[in-house]
Amino acid sequence: MMLYKQKKNQGPKGNRLLISVTVLGSAGPIRFVVNEEELVAAVIDTALKSYAREGRLPVLGSNLNDFLLYCPSAGSDALSPWETIGSQGARNFMLCKKPGTEKMETDGKSAESITTRKSPGNWKAWFNKSLSLKISSH
Repeated sequence: MMLYKQKKNQGPKGNRLLISVTVLGSAGPIRFVVNEEELVAAVIDTALKSYAREGRLPVLGSNLNDFLLYCPSAGSDALSPWETIGSQGARNFMLCKKPGTEKMETDGKSAESITTRKSPGNWKAWFNKSLSLKISSH
């Protein structure tokens, strides 16, 4: 009886790919392995979970419907969430927040949370002022 030996980069569902997903505004890409038959929506979900697990900034959230995945070599159109990631023949992707989602988030926040966002600027001004007082006293 002859045993069938699978290639190292082939799983039961097909080839596995190491992909890089660059998040707009983040320091560097996220790299992880996916099956080429995996849907774009699942790749977005995995990228968001990896991004959060690594503690990267800016904080994105976890709703995959708020994001679009682009393939820079395929043009300017976002990938459909229902197509497979291997159909592009690429391994580098760009993850961006949908244009309308940021406006909806700020409209839904209370005035208290918006003023909290401004407080780090006041803290920086206080810190700089306190440093200048200490330096001038020497």
